[in-house]
This record gives sequence, structure tokens and C-alpha cells, in this order.
Amino acid sequence: MAVPTTFDQRATGFGLALAYNLAKAADLAYKDEATIEAQARAWGFDTVRHHRTRFTPPFPLQDTQAYTMAGEHMIVTAFRGTEPAQIRDWLTDSTTPPWPGPARTGFVHYGFAEALESVFPDVAKTLAELRTDGQSVWFTGHSLGGALAMLTAARLSLEDPRLRADGVYTFGQPRTCDRLLAAAYDKGLQGRTHRFVHANDIVPQLPPEPAFTHVETLHHIDSAGRLRERTGLVGGLADRAKGLGAAAFSPDGEGIRDHLMRSYLAALEKALA
Repeated sequence: MAVPTTFDQRATGFGLALAYNLAKAADLAYKDEATIEAQARAWGFDTVRHHRTRFTPPFPLQDTQAYTMAGEHMIVTAFRGTEPAQIRDWLTDSTTPPWPGPARTGFVHYGFAEALESVFPDVAKTLAELRTDGQSVWFTGHSLGGALAMLTAARLSLEDPRLRADGVYTFGQPRTCDRLLAAAYDKGLQGRTHRFVHANDIVPQLPPEPAFTHVETLHHIDSAGRLRERTGLVGGLADRAKGLGAAAFSPDGEGIRDHLMRSYLAALEKALA
């Protein structure tokens, strides 16, 4: 299987080519608006909408950014991530109060919920407007963006099922919710979520359990491009999750190098080759 050079808008379910394309879409969320629009149109998506809303959380991050691109057969919303150092406090602060989950189901990490709340109405309105001919709907994102992609899918599944996602692909996503919401999510979106973790990426191991957990399905991809599903604890990092401070988020550390979006893209390219 070769690395795809086009974006197949008719793709469904799970596939490495689709994973690679959605990883490219997640990476594109870090770029400026003109670059996003040019690349989206090169992929065959003729409509692009940008979502950017400022808010004032008790953390360093100051805004939420995403974009939606719509084509004849597919709509993709990609959420921008952020530098690991910027969300370190989100991931390690055990005193942050929880936020009620969608449809009052379980609880969500406060920082992620507040970040999504600032942009969700615009995203939902855009999807309802652009889905004119039954196009499939996909969410993707890296790091913080992966958390927001998953939570958007959760809200739509539980609160507006007509916009239920056909697929959610995330890369280096942190834990976002409690077990009650995770169970409801997995039931409503069974087989539609694909959560990629690269090698020893530290971010998916935080915030710590048992307060927060992950949704299914996990795909662990090592630096050689070997892919395994449902591997449970990845790379032994879960044992070190408690008490992680600034040193664990050093740019020179393996856990952060493996978290970078370019590392995910390189690993997927190896898997495809």
C-alpha cells in the first residue's frame, strides 16, 4: 500500500490511507487560513469555513481554532492542537473541577470542555448548513485537537444524532472524560473512533486515571510503522503518569518527540510503505 497522493472522499470505516489523510488534515489545522483553504481545495473540498473563538480559561491557552472543509461526498472538521508545554497544567492538575458531559452524561475535563464550548455552536451550525446531500462527517485532531474532535462527536451523538459522526480519527489525544461518558460514547459511536498513539507519546497517558479515561479504539503505532490495536498501557508510561512535571514535557524527551504531529505522519508513512 502506497502513501496516498489524493484525498478519497468516498472512504468509509477504518483504513490506513484514510488515517493518513485525516492526519494530514489535523496537521493542516496548525497552518494559516490561506494555506488551509488552498490545500483543502487541492484535495477536492470546495467549501472551507474557519472556527476561531477566544476565551479565558484558568490555563495558558487563549483560543480554540478549527476548520471545516466540505466536498461532494465528505465533510471534515479538524481541530488545532497546541504545544505540550501549554497544556501541561491541564494534563497534570488534579484539582480542576469536572464539567458535566453531553446530555448530562458523566463528566468531562474542565479545560477541554470550556475550550470546545467556545466554538461548538459555530461548528454544529456549519455542519448542519453544509451537509446538504448526505455527505459523510468526520472529525480529526492532534493533541488538544484530538480531545476536541472526540468531545464534538460525543455532543452530536448524544444531543443531535442527525449529525452523528461517520468517523473520528485522533492523534496523540489526552484522556478527556470519565468512564460513564466513555461507555455512552463507545455505545453510540461503536466502531467509528480510531485513536492513534505513536510509540512512547506521553500525552495520551494524561490526565491520570481513574478520574479520566479513554474511548475506543486504540491503534498503537511504533516508530517502525508497526500497528497494533487495543494494546492497553502503551510503552509503560502509565506507571509514570502521576507526579509528572515540567521535565517530562521537555522538547528533548522521547515522550514529547513521539507526540509531535510530524512523528505521527512519518510513522503512518512507514506503515503505508
